Amino acid sequence: MDAREFHIVDVFAEQKYAGNQLAVFRNAGELSGGTMQKLAKEMGFSETTFILSDAEREGGYDVRIFTPIAEVPFAGHPTLGTAYVIRHEILRRPVPRVNLNLQIGQIPVTFEPQADGGDIVWMTPKEAVFAEIFQPHDLSKLLTVDAGDIDSDFPIQSVSTGLPFVLLPLRSLEAVRRAGVVKDRWLDWVKDRPAKMVFVFCRETIDPAHHIHARMFADYYGVAEDPATGSANSCFAAYLVQHRYFGTDKIDIRVEQGYEIGRPSLIYLRAKEHDGRIDVQVGGKVIMVARAELV
Repeated sequence: MDAREFHIVDVFAEQKYAGNQLAVFRNAGELSGGTMQKLAKEMGFSETTFILSDAEREGGYDVRIFTPIAEVPFAGHPTLGTAYVIRHEILRRPVPRVNLNLQIGQIPVTFEPQADGGDIVWMTPKEAVFAEIFQPHDLSKLLTVDAGDIDSDFPIQSVSTGLPFVLLPLRSLEAVRRAGVVKDRWLDWVKDRPAKMVFVFCRETIDPAHHIHARMFADYYGVAEDPATGSANSCFAAYLVQHRYFGTDKIDIRVEQGYEIGRPSLIYLRAKEHDGRIDVQVGGKVIMVARAELV
């Protein structure tokens, strides 16, 4: 197979052309990292993935993930979308689980059949690491929100399950929809911090069947706003349990994201505290959009 052949999938999409689009290249092991980076930039999606071989190695498939400007060790929607391509285009049989070998280690992805004949694709990320807590005035000067928009009942905190994010609770849907980064200030503030992206959220939702409305800004990685972010939501799921956001030590919720940029997405989160740790699962539907060749 020519390594330039690729698939495009919509991840966290309830219907085609919603969710977060992803390009997945197969048999890409002979490509250099520089070539992968150029292809990711040319594709223009928030991430592009490269399956190095159609053959398993140590029980998983070797995968590299690139944004348009940098390689990243882990990202959520690329993990789910790539596992979907492996199952449907390489294995071509309904296996219950696919493992991806990423820079952060092996990540298992499972498939939960639905009544409509599709699947919810679930990943189990690495254990969450809770880090720095910030004050409202630290963030309000970097974003298009006021200190009064920030929900002071919960901390502003950096959390990582392989890729760190600043999680920022807001009081209202109006504040989340108004939110954005002041780019120059933000890029200067994060340059010496591990967490380069900010995830803002509130309990008010557009669809009453959902539990959280969220947005994620990734200017540092060349993506002004991501329509759906599995890595951020894996951190978020652990945060919700750690700080008892819903008053319990477990959650089973739906997060809506991407509405502001015309890519409405739905992320499923499960998490519970167990034996001193927080077990997290992040899920969503994946839809095949196209098979193509870069020429």
